[in-house]
Amino acid sequence: MSESTDPVAPADEIAAGYAFTGPALDLGALVWDGRCLPDRQVRVPLAVLNRHGLVAGATGTGKTKTLQLIAEQLSEAGVPVFLADVKGDVSGISAPGVPNDKIHERAGEVAQEWSAAGCPAEFYSLGGIGPGIPLRATVTGFGPVLLSKVLQLNQTQEQSLGLIFHYADSKGLELIDLKDLRAVVAFLVSDEGKAELKGIGGLSTVTAGVILRALTAFEQQGAVDFFGEPEFDTAEFLRTAPDGRGVVSVLELPAVQDKPRLFSTFLMWLLADLYADLPEVGDPERPKLVFFFDEAHLLFHDASKAFLESITQTVRLIRSKGIGVFFVTQTPKDVPADVLAQLGNRVQHALRAFTPDDAKALKATVKTFPHSAYDLEELLTRLSTGEAVITVLDENGAPTPVAATRLRAPRSLMGPIDAAGLDRAVTSSPLYARYARPIDRESAYEKISAEQAAAEAAAERAAVAAEAEKEGRRAAKPGHGTARPEPSLAQQVVGSGLFRSLARSVGTQLGREISRSLFGTARRRR
Repeated sequence: MSESTDPVAPADEIAAGYAFTGPALDLGALVWDGRCLPDRQVRVPLAVLNRHGLVAGATGTGKTKTLQLIAEQLSEAGVPVFLADVKGDVSGISAPGVPNDKIHERAGEVAQEWSAAGCPAEFYSLGGIGPGIPLRATVTGFGPVLLSKVLQLNQTQEQSLGLIFHYADSKGLELIDLKDLRAVVAFLVSDEGKAELKGIGGLSTVTAGVILRALTAFEQQGAVDFFGEPEFDTAEFLRTAPDGRGVVSVLELPAVQDKPRLFSTFLMWLLADLYADLPEVGDPERPKLVFFFDEAHLLFHDASKAFLESITQTVRLIRSKGIGVFFVTQTPKDVPADVLAQLGNRVQHALRAFTPDDAKALKATVKTFPHSAYDLEELLTRLSTGEAVITVLDENGAPTPVAATRLRAPRSLMGPIDAAGLDRAVTSSPLYARYARPIDRESAYEKISAEQAAAEAAAERAAVAAEAEKEGRRAAKPGHGTARPEPSLAQQVVGSGLFRSLARSVGTQLGREISRSLFGTARRRR
């Protein structure tokens, strides 16, 4: 740390930057010159939490407890919270904490009046895999951009998938699950379906094959469960409890930890769906929702330029919808610069410098902070678990001084609740009956299958009729009028009306073409 003739003068200057007049969350006490100063509190104004943030740090440095600390104070202030629980240790936020010597010691160090308290919580799971109310999306709602990211399609293949969605949208073909999408792709490259795309560009058989193979691999990974109905209404995340506290929505992800690309992209769908549905509110006195995006580096890994641009624009614009987004990852360099520039609130836990790559990441992290009275490169390697370097936006939107902080202890249980308690919380929720049972109604797959079956039946009837007509002409006496030219089998089938209705009925327009947001998610109110 830098030296001063008055050892507490810099601490006073830093603490003055956190003396807010409006409602604020208490993060902890300032640390200066190796000492914790409990009379100098570090806080973040409630009104700036829609300006987004970053919680970073090496594994085991306390990021999860920081999320818990912030989330429970937001809930107390009436702000709903969304938390992704990747490791399965956040469910304790619903239960009061258990006092022990470490908690009392930390509370004394940071001048915290600690008392045990849990938060009103709902627990969700992706597609019903693992404990939780199932979160599902229809393929139509998920959209081509996010699906291309999950399927690892290149730019050309992504454009082709977008063309397939455009066709389905404009023709009223609902893509509920993956078999619907598979059916539409197969139809569009069939002899009957190729003509449907001539007006807006074709779909090559090779590209269709790549998409179909990617869908097969995706299904084999267990993704079938994530797509279907009832599609989750993300407005459920905006609820408050009867006592006015914000509901904490916990998405339990341990059962799908081996599918990181899927769950990170699914989190982006939740965020994009919120963005598409919510009205503009400007800068409210408190956020409508704070969304913690855990394992954020997975979202940006191998992302296309267009995908990153969509993320950047969504993060930039969703602030005016009253939604705050906190990305949670190991180092700031995991987040693209254009996104990082929009994260005004920063909580940086300790970093390690064991390797040359670690040292490089450390230097890059230091450069992302404002000018500091600390030697950050040294400080970030010496922080203890439960300590962090913090800078937030003040009530006027200006960054506060960088503050080394010993964080408060969460009041809720710091660990998971037992499996029986989690199951009771899930099944007793009023949302369980609404979303637990999957629905498989008629959609693109059934429509196309029915029309193809009808066309095949028409072809068989036409063949039988043609054979009967031939036999009749042979039996007729010559000279009794001129026989009509015999229509070909193909003419009979195509002209049968049933076959001709294939392209038309699967293309029956149910309404206007679906409009889509930045991420290609459907902008239909449910």
